[in-house]
Amino acid sequence: MTERELFEQYNKDVYKTCYYMLRNAADAEDICQEVFVTAFRKEWRQVEQLKAWLLRLTVNCCLNAIRRSKNGRLKESLSEWLSRRQPETVEQVVEKRETDQEYSRLVQQLPLKIRSVIALRYMQEQTLPEIADILGIPVGTVKSRLHKGLKLMKQSLETSSRHNKQGGLSYEAIRERNDSAFKRS
Repeated sequence: MTERELFEQYNKDVYKTCYYMLRNAADAEDICQEVFVTAFRKEWRQVEQLKAWLLRLTVNCCLNAIRRSKNGRLKESLSEWLSRRQPETVEQVVEKRETDQEYSRLVQQLPLKIRSVIALRYMQEQTLPEIADILGIPVGTVKSRLHKGLKLMKQSLETSSRHNKQGGLSYEAIRERNDSAFKRS
């Protein structure tokens, strides 16, 4: 296999991982390029599980980029895997955008180690053993980080929901009020 064949075979997987970890197309392209430059400098031809090795390199490069960034908080979204079909009405578009923003906020709040496991599991659809191999950690640690990440997201979502209920009208209440006012006119 040549460098060109390696790039053509795996560049989409590498870019997709970069994009979902960094949530910025330009940064993802830069890191994707960095991953392949690094891979070409290494003895990649002697690696047995090339995809796992490349994804491990990708995750490490992304984590380094996040650490280098000033704010350390880059947008991510799980929405691609939560809703696969296109919304049909304006109402559905608005709801989808709100959901995207909410999940992006939830994922941003996760620690980097947990965020990388969530990204590999739900965005790259890797199995637990594959994630363990990519990150160089035991499967039990992958399970623990995955569980912890989902638990943290759930707690944050519940806290946010309580604040919405205590802080005034919910989205549904405002929508019902507007719908009934519209029907009266």
